[in-house]
Amino acid sequence: MELDLNQKEEYKETELGLLPKDWEVVRLGDVGNIITGNTPSKKVKEYWEHGELDFIKPPDLQNRVISTFSEKISNKAIDKARTVKEGSILVSCIGIIGRVGFASHRVAFNQQINAIEPNNNIYPWFLFYTLQTQQRQIENLASYTTVPIVSKAKFIDVKIPFPPLSEQKKIASVLSAVQEAKEKTEDVIKATKDLKKSMMKYLFTYGPVSLEEAEKVPLKETEIGLIPEEWDVVRLEDVVEIHDKKRIPLNSTERSKMKGNYPYCGANGIIDYVNDYIFDGEFVLLAEDGGFWRKFENSAYLMKGKFWVNNHAHIIRAIESNSVNRFLLYWLIFDDIEKYTSGTTRKKLNQNVMKNILIPLPPLPIQQKIASILSAIDQKIEAEENKKKALEDLFKSLLHNLMTAKIRVNNLEKILDE
Repeated sequence: MELDLNQKEEYKETELGLLPKDWEVVRLGDVGNIITGNTPSKKVKEYWEHGELDFIKPPDLQNRVISTFSEKISNKAIDKARTVKEGSILVSCIGIIGRVGFASHRVAFNQQINAIEPNNNIYPWFLFYTLQTQQRQIENLASYTTVPIVSKAKFIDVKIPFPPLSEQKKIASVLSAVQEAKEKTEDVIKATKDLKKSMMKYLFTYGPVSLEEAEKVPLKETEIGLIPEEWDVVRLEDVVEIHDKKRIPLNSTERSKMKGNYPYCGANGIIDYVNDYIFDGEFVLLAEDGGFWRKFENSAYLMKGKFWVNNHAHIIRAIESNSVNRFLLYWLIFDDIEKYTSGTTRKKLNQNVMKNILIPLPPLPIQQKIASILSAIDQKIEAEENKKKALEDLFKSLLHNLMTAKIRVNNLEKILDE
């Protein structure tokens, strides 16, 4: 499929800007039936028990086909609820304004949502995508009390571009192809992250051995669970150098006067760039406060090269004679570090407590092999996340250019299997 970016088109001025002469501008009320949702009484338990029909709330609207559902209502509540059919478009109009969802089946929805059941003049998928370009217009219609509200009367008057039906289908087809590729990439990322969790559990129990060999690995029960008999359990301070004394926090004013190319790191990653550094080499940064320490969360991360660190992350480095940075990093992510933290409103991992974190200690070659396996999985995740970012950027660019007719697909040869 090729896009002709040099097409000679005639344009006209409209309230949505320059649009092709064969496009119109219409109101939402012109292209479908607008319905505001409601909520069946929460006092009637039988409305909410043994739910059959998905009940949608604003958090379920994520500018994609609706796939998460806050609640379900029972058959007894359906007559009390407002429902829309498959192919309807739902838009949040109270609180979160302008977020869109495509209904792949009949659903009920609450009073924070206006839904459009498209008529035969508009292609539902085109309406779904074009509404994603009108969020600012919808937000500007909001009245404010405690939360922003867009009434049904105002929502009906939201303006959208309206190409000929054949072009609507072609625009939607192009955008759906990119959206589908992005969602497949998201599925790959999720599956790879699940694989990483499974591999961490396996490797920290049996070591880097095959499934057949795992049955023959002698295990022993320890304070950190089952591990191979030949491994030791040690305290973190036994296998690392601690460099916390070198940390220097910089406030935002100080950083604004030091803009540069060296990463400025905090508890959970790089937060700015400055023109100087205090560390040079490979280190593991473990959140001291404001971190995410539960099992499989990124309680720690690796930094290489020249960088600066504030006082919200501990700086540790493996003692080369007995440990490996990446092995320690993966254990700190695998383990539930939160059990070592203290405090309620803002938890903290004190240095003296950090020193006593228990870790498994296999021979160095085993640590290196485990780190290598998990690093390979991380590289796959990073590659897929980069691909997802590229697809997101492409989608945003196409969405804008197609809906403003800067790119036209009206002359494309048949791209739909109708």
